[in-house]
Amino acid sequence: MSSNAPLYLQIQQHLLEKIQSGEWSAHHQIPPEEQLARNFGVSRMTANKAIRDLVQQGYLTRQPGLGTFVTDRKVESSLVDVHNIAEEVRGRGHLYSNDVLLAEAIAADDEVALRLGVRLGTRVYHTRIVHRENGVPIQLEERFVNPRWVPDYLENDFRQQTPNEVLVAACPITDIEHVVEAVLVDDLTAKRLETEATRPCLSMTRRTWSGDHLISYARLIHPGERYKLRSSLRRS
Repeated sequence: MSSNAPLYLQIQQHLLEKIQSGEWSAHHQIPPEEQLARNFGVSRMTANKAIRDLVQQGYLTRQPGLGTFVTDRKVESSLVDVHNIAEEVRGRGHLYSNDVLLAEAIAADDEVALRLGVRLGTRVYHTRIVHRENGVPIQLEERFVNPRWVPDYLENDFRQQTPNEVLVAACPITDIEHVVEAVLVDDLTAKRLETEATRPCLSMTRRTWSGDHLISYARLIHPGERYKLRSSLRRS
């Protein structure tokens, strides 16, 4: 940032660099306003504005009597609904992109046949996509689709439309099944997610129906340090 930028923005940039580089992880306590004011040769009011803006943006949280801490900005997704991951990312004001690794027709193996409710060896559609938020991988999606219900699935450009968008347009989702577990992934998966194989990931298997038709079976892997899942239930 230019040295001509307002002083409070220079402080903000300094704090953001510490956070985004990982030097200050979630729950790390940042220096108090007085120290920042001294370090940058500004008034405490200027330091306060820098911190206040980052609190409003969700990077920091104040705890009265304790100090100011880095928030846990893990990406959050609902367990109850099925949302388009591109819309989720854009809804947070961030940039969505993806890497389409595979889009092919294959013969269903034992697991896919069982999960998708088809005979062993049945021709099914298979896509493998890495979804990114601000350039950082947040999900590896491995999806299998029954061509009987979505015959044009592979004809879509998944760089422009996510599999979720394609499926919802073809067959509105009426029922979903989620199974979530913590896993350690292999080296190739870790490389695709730009994480380490020793770091736990969240694995979610999802099956979706449209009416009586089982449409899709997906395996979704999320880096554990970047993602969390949420469920809420309103009881009458």
